[in-house]
Amino acid sequence: MSVLYSVEGGIATLTLNRPEARNAVNAEMCEALRKAALEAAADAGVKLVIVRAAGPVFCAGADVKERAGMTADEVRARRLKAFAAYHALEALPMPALAVVRGAAIGSGVEIAAACDFIVATPDAVFSTPEALRGTVGATQRLPRVLGKRLAKDLMFTGRQLSAGEALAAGLVSRIAENPVAEVDRIAKAVLGAPPEALRQAKQCIDRGVELDPRAALALELAAIEAQLASGRWMGKG
Repeated sequence: MSVLYSVEGGIATLTLNRPEARNAVNAEMCEALRKAALEAAADAGVKLVIVRAAGPVFCAGADVKERAGMTADEVRARRLKAFAAYHALEALPMPALAVVRGAAIGSGVEIAAACDFIVATPDAVFSTPEALRGTVGATQRLPRVLGKRLAKDLMFTGRQLSAGEALAAGLVSRIAENPVAEVDRIAKAVLGAPPEALRQAKQCIDRGVELDPRAALALELAAIEAQLASGRWMGKG
Protein backbone atom coordinates (compact mmCIF):
# COMPACT_ATOMS: atom_id res chain seq x y z
CA MET A 1 0.00 0.00 0.00
CA SER A 2 1.42 3.37 -1.02
CA VAL A 3 -0.21 5.16 1.94
CA LEU A 4 -0.78 3.56 5.33
CA TYR A 5 -3.68 4.84 7.42
CA SER A 6 -4.29 4.23 11.10
CA VAL A 7 -6.24 5.86 13.93
CA GLU A 8 -5.34 5.60 17.59
CA GLY A 9 -6.27 7.77 20.55
CA GLY A 10 -7.83 10.52 18.45
CA ILE A 11 -4.84 10.73 16.08
CA ALA A 12 -5.02 9.69 12.43
CA THR A 13 -1.63 8.88 10.93
CA LEU A 14 -1.05 8.92 7.17
CA THR A 15 2.27 7.37 6.17
CA LEU A 16 3.75 7.74 2.70
CA ASN A 17 4.86 4.18 2.10
CA ARG A 18 7.05 3.84 -0.98
CA PRO A 19 10.47 3.94 0.70
CA GLU A 20 12.00 1.86 -2.11
CA ALA A 21 11.15 4.76 -4.46
CA ARG A 22 12.04 7.48 -1.93
CA ASN A 23 8.28 7.94 -1.53
CA ALA A 24 7.97 9.36 -5.03
CA VAL A 25 4.36 10.28 -5.72
CA ASN A 26 2.52 8.26 -8.35
CA ALA A 27 -1.15 8.16 -9.30
CA GLU A 28 -1.87 5.37 -6.82
CA MET A 29 -0.36 7.37 -3.96
CA CYS A 30 -2.34 10.48 -4.95
CA GLU A 31 -5.60 8.56 -4.78
CA ALA A 32 -4.65 6.77 -1.55
CA LEU A 33 -3.64 10.04 0.09
CA ARG A 34 -6.90 11.70 -0.96
CA LYS A 35 -9.00 8.81 0.36
CA ALA A 36 -7.11 8.69 3.66
CA ALA A 37 -7.58 12.43 4.18
CA LEU A 38 -11.29 12.16 3.42
CA GLU A 39 -11.61 9.25 5.84
CA ALA A 40 -9.94 11.27 8.59
CA ALA A 41 -12.13 14.29 7.85
CA ALA A 42 -15.28 12.19 8.20
CA ASP A 43 -14.21 10.61 11.51
CA ALA A 44 -15.62 12.62 14.43
CA GLY A 45 -13.16 10.89 16.76
CA VAL A 46 -10.09 12.24 14.97
CA LYS A 47 -8.69 15.40 16.57
CA LEU A 48 -5.27 15.50 14.91
CA VAL A 49 -3.87 14.23 11.60
CA ILE A 50 -0.17 13.43 11.25
CA VAL A 51 1.45 12.97 7.84
CA ARG A 52 4.79 11.19 7.90
CA ALA A 53 6.87 8.98 5.62
CA ALA A 54 8.51 5.58 5.77
CA GLY A 55 12.26 5.58 5.27
CA PRO A 56 14.88 8.34 5.40
CA VAL A 57 13.31 10.55 2.69
CA PHE A 58 9.98 12.31 3.14
CA CYS A 59 9.21 12.51 -0.58
CA ALA A 60 11.42 12.74 -3.66
CA GLY A 61 8.71 14.41 -5.72
CA ALA A 62 6.69 13.03 -8.59
CA ASP A 63 7.48 9.55 -9.87
CA VAL A 64 9.37 10.34 -13.08
CA LYS A 65 9.33 6.68 -14.13
CA GLU A 66 5.54 6.76 -14.15
CA ARG A 67 5.56 9.93 -16.23
CA ALA A 68 7.77 8.45 -18.94
CA GLY A 69 5.68 7.77 -22.01
CA MET A 70 2.51 9.40 -20.68
CA THR A 71 0.19 11.01 -23.20
CA ALA A 72 -0.91 14.61 -22.69
CA ASP A 73 -4.28 13.42 -21.40
CA GLU A 74 -2.60 11.09 -18.94
CA VAL A 75 -0.37 13.90 -17.69
CA ARG A 76 -3.43 16.09 -17.12
CA ALA A 77 -5.29 13.31 -15.29
CA ARG A 78 -2.27 12.54 -13.11
CA ARG A 79 -1.83 16.20 -12.19
CA LEU A 80 -5.50 16.55 -11.26
CA LYS A 81 -5.17 13.53 -8.97
CA ALA A 82 -2.29 15.27 -7.21
CA PHE A 83 -4.27 18.50 -6.84
CA ALA A 84 -7.17 16.54 -5.34
CA ALA A 85 -4.84 14.89 -2.81
CA TYR A 86 -3.27 18.19 -1.72
CA HIS A 87 -6.69 19.81 -1.44
CA ALA A 88 -8.05 16.97 0.69
CA LEU A 89 -5.18 17.48 3.13
CA GLU A 90 -5.58 21.24 3.16
CA ALA A 91 -9.34 20.94 3.69
CA LEU A 92 -9.06 18.75 6.78
CA PRO A 93 -11.25 20.36 9.46
CA MET A 94 -8.92 19.37 12.31
CA PRO A 95 -5.24 20.34 12.76
CA ALA A 96 -2.84 18.52 10.45
CA LEU A 97 0.87 18.13 11.10
CA ALA A 98 3.59 17.00 8.68
CA VAL A 99 6.75 15.37 10.03
CA VAL A 100 9.56 15.83 7.50
CA ARG A 101 12.78 13.83 7.63
CA GLY A 102 15.33 14.17 4.85
CA ALA A 103 14.34 15.61 1.50
CA ALA A 104 10.95 17.02 0.55
CA ILE A 105 11.06 17.77 -3.16
CA GLY A 106 8.32 19.11 -5.42
CA SER A 107 5.22 17.10 -4.56
CA GLY A 108 6.73 16.43 -1.15
CA VAL A 109 6.77 20.15 -0.42
CA GLU A 110 3.18 20.41 -1.62
CA ILE A 111 2.07 17.60 0.71
CA ALA A 112 3.87 19.08 3.71
CA ALA A 113 2.71 22.64 2.97
CA ALA A 114 -0.90 21.45 2.68
CA CYS A 115 -0.72 20.62 6.39
CA ASP A 116 -1.19 23.29 9.05
CA PHE A 117 2.37 23.10 10.30
CA ILE A 118 5.58 21.16 9.83
CA VAL A 119 8.01 19.58 12.28
CA ALA A 120 11.32 18.94 10.53
CA THR A 121 14.44 17.07 11.53
CA PRO A 122 17.73 19.00 11.26
CA ASP A 123 18.65 17.12 8.06
CA ALA A 124 15.43 18.09 6.26
CA VAL A 125 15.69 20.02 3.00
CA PHE A 126 12.97 21.53 0.83
CA SER A 127 13.11 22.22 -2.91
CA THR A 128 10.75 22.80 -5.84
CA PRO A 129 12.77 22.31 -9.05
CA GLU A 130 9.78 21.68 -11.33
CA ALA A 131 10.54 24.47 -13.81
CA LEU A 132 14.15 23.35 -14.14
CA ARG A 133 12.84 19.92 -15.14
CA GLY A 134 10.62 21.34 -17.85
CA THR A 135 7.30 21.24 -16.03
CA VAL A 136 5.16 23.54 -13.90
CA GLY A 137 4.08 22.88 -10.33
CA ALA A 138 4.15 24.17 -6.74
CA THR A 139 3.44 27.69 -8.01
CA GLN A 140 0.44 28.51 -5.82
CA ARG A 141 0.66 27.08 -2.31
CA LEU A 142 4.33 27.83 -1.67
CA PRO A 143 4.30 31.56 -2.53
CA ARG A 144 1.47 32.01 -0.04
CA VAL A 145 3.74 30.61 2.66
CA LEU A 146 7.20 31.86 1.65
CA GLY A 147 6.30 34.96 -0.34
CA LYS A 148 6.73 35.12 -4.08
CA ARG A 149 10.40 36.17 -4.16
CA LEU A 150 11.74 33.23 -2.17
CA ALA A 151 9.35 30.85 -3.94
CA LYS A 152 10.74 32.07 -7.28
CA ASP A 153 14.30 31.61 -6.06
CA LEU A 154 13.58 27.95 -5.28
CA MET A 155 11.73 27.46 -8.56
CA PHE A 156 14.14 29.24 -10.89
CA THR A 157 17.48 28.12 -9.43
CA GLY A 158 16.88 24.75 -7.75
CA ARG A 159 17.89 26.21 -4.40
CA GLN A 160 17.29 23.93 -1.44
CA LEU A 161 16.11 25.35 1.86
CA SER A 162 17.72 23.76 4.88
CA ALA A 163 15.56 23.07 7.91
CA GLY A 164 16.90 26.23 9.54
CA GLU A 165 16.20 28.35 6.47
CA ALA A 166 12.72 26.86 6.16
CA LEU A 167 12.09 27.69 9.81
CA ALA A 168 13.22 31.29 9.33
CA ALA A 169 11.06 31.59 6.19
CA GLY A 170 7.94 30.31 7.95
CA LEU A 171 7.56 27.03 6.08
CA VAL A 172 8.65 24.93 9.06
CA SER A 173 7.23 25.55 12.53
CA ARG A 174 9.69 23.51 14.60
CA ILE A 175 12.99 21.68 14.18
CA ALA A 176 13.40 18.62 16.37
CA GLU A 177 16.32 16.25 16.90
CA ASN A 178 13.74 13.85 18.31
CA PRO A 179 10.59 14.36 16.22
CA VAL A 180 8.71 11.59 18.02
CA ALA A 181 9.00 13.41 21.34
CA GLU A 182 8.12 16.74 19.71
CA VAL A 183 5.05 15.28 18.03
CA ASP A 184 4.00 13.78 21.36
CA ARG A 185 4.15 17.24 22.94
CA ILE A 186 2.10 18.73 20.13
CA ALA A 187 -0.43 15.91 20.27
CA LYS A 188 -0.85 16.35 24.01
CA ALA A 189 -1.71 20.03 23.52
CA VAL A 190 -4.08 19.42 20.62
CA LEU A 191 -5.86 16.46 22.18
CA GLY A 192 -6.33 18.40 25.41
CA ALA A 193 -8.05 21.31 23.67
CA PRO A 194 -11.76 21.59 22.78
CA PRO A 195 -11.90 20.11 19.26
CA GLU A 196 -14.69 22.38 18.01
CA ALA A 197 -12.76 25.49 19.03
CA LEU A 198 -9.69 24.23 17.15
CA ARG A 199 -11.75 23.50 14.05
CA GLN A 200 -13.37 26.92 14.11
CA ALA A 201 -10.04 28.66 14.71
CA LYS A 202 -8.52 26.79 11.77
CA GLN A 203 -11.41 27.77 9.53
CA CYS A 204 -11.17 31.41 10.60
CA ILE A 205 -7.45 31.54 9.82
CA ASP A 206 -7.64 29.66 6.52
CA ARG A 207 -10.60 31.61 5.19
CA GLY A 208 -9.73 34.90 6.86
CA VAL A 209 -6.39 35.37 5.11
CA GLU A 210 -8.25 35.39 1.78
CA LEU A 211 -10.65 38.14 2.94
CA ASP A 212 -10.34 41.84 3.64
CA PRO A 213 -9.90 42.71 7.36
CA ARG A 214 -13.55 43.64 7.91
CA ALA A 215 -14.88 40.42 6.37
CA ALA A 216 -12.27 38.38 8.24
CA LEU A 217 -13.33 39.91 11.55
CA ALA A 218 -16.96 39.12 10.74
CA LEU A 219 -15.90 35.51 10.19
CA GLU A 220 -14.31 35.37 13.64
CA LEU A 221 -17.35 36.98 15.25
CA ALA A 222 -19.58 34.38 13.58
CA ALA A 223 -17.41 31.63 15.07
CA ILE A 224 -17.70 33.21 18.51
CA GLU A 225 -21.48 33.37 18.14
CA ALA A 226 -21.55 29.71 17.12
CA GLN A 227 -19.57 28.79 20.23
CA LEU A 228 -21.87 30.83 22.47
CA ALA A 229 -24.98 29.33 20.90
CA SER A 230 -23.64 25.81 21.38
CA GLY A 231 -22.98 26.37 25.08
CA ARG A 232 -19.34 25.32 24.59
CA TRP A 233 -17.73 28.75 25.03
CA MET A 234 -14.49 28.46 27.04
CA GLY A 235 -14.86 24.70 27.16
CA LYS A 236 -18.26 24.73 28.83
CA GLY A 237 -21.03 22.37 27.83
